Amino acid sequence: MKKLILTFAFLVVAQYGFSQAVDEAFKKDVMRVIERSGAGGQMASAKKQILSMIPEAKQAAFLVEFDALLPKIYETTAKIYMEEYTKEDIKAMLAFYDSPVGKKMADKAETIASKSQEAMMSLQGDIQALVMKYMQ
Repeated sequence: MKKLILTFAFLVVAQYGFSQAVDEAFKKDVMRVIERSGAGGQMASAKKQILSMIPEAKQAAFLVEFDALLPKIYETTAKIYMEEYTKEDIKAMLAFYDSPVGKKMADKAETIASKSQEAMMSLQGDIQALVMKYMQ
């Protein structure tokens, strides 16, 4: 009976260790998807926009703190991806981002994000007018 219990305990511990290793491999793939998707370019665009609102004398300190926050942002994003996508989904995304079109999409991410932000700013008045129309 002791051998049966020890064998069962060993299997549980081994399975737990294996699942942790698989989750780490999954997380590593997710982080690669985030990196290859152009998320860095999107963050760079957002950083530029925020930086323009900060007094010049404080910009260097802001950049240090912002850059220190990036790993936490990417970790949080990875957790969300791991909840919403399967391992097969992530593998397919990696395959796409390794393709010529996927690489182009990642390369253009910062430009697209910047232009989209500019376009949305130009539409802000229209959106605000529409909201005000329906709030009354």
